[in-house]
Amino acid sequence: MCNLIFDIDGTLWNTTEIVSVAWQDAAKTYGKTKAVITADLLKKEFGKTMDVIAEDVFFDVPSKSERQILIDLCCKLEHVKLHAITPEIADSIIFPGVQDTLKQLHEKNNLYIVSNCQCGYPELFTDKSRTKDLIKDHLCFGDTGTCKGETIKTLMKKYDMTPDNTYYIGDTTGDYEACVVAGIRFIYCRYGFGEVADPYKTIDSFTELKEMFL
Repeated sequence: MCNLIFDIDGTLWNTTEIVSVAWQDAAKTYGKTKAVITADLLKKEFGKTMDVIAEDVFFDVPSKSERQILIDLCCKLEHVKLHAITPEIADSIIFPGVQDTLKQLHEKNNLYIVSNCQCGYPELFTDKSRTKDLIKDHLCFGDTGTCKGETIKTLMKKYDMTPDNTYYIGDTTGDYEACVVAGIRFIYCRYGFGEVADPYKTIDSFTELKEMFL
């Protein structure tokens, strides 16, 4: 039995079209930035911690405290929009084979989520994807306030995981670097948002995980 830890955005689903609208609404409501927020921009930012994303996207807001207020508003409006999506829309933004593959992997492995997202986002994914009963636990930047590598280590310590049977599945260089910090192997989802030079394994479809862990 292996411990499989998953990233969310770019690995399990793609919410950038919906989230970009919410964030643009937040920027307009806040009124102190001229940032133009698109899905393509978010694909480059997702995977970073929320404070770094705020600094990148709202670079024309000089105060860290004001950027925090704005990113908090972005997250609030994002959650409203994502909570409101129908099952049909949810299924359209989840990458092909994710739900069925997680269900099969759950039978022989422990499944977790670690993300650099805000609190409530992992739960939102598991709710909309109907995978809540498959994920043993999750941690995010909003919970720990630490980089992803340290958050992974916190989760591993909680469940006495060892590097020899623990894998992280993600899609960015940041995910790879987090695995280096945590001392575990990284499986790169090439269909996601980023590029990784030297992963342990590469997959072009989420369903390929079944060949590795079943």
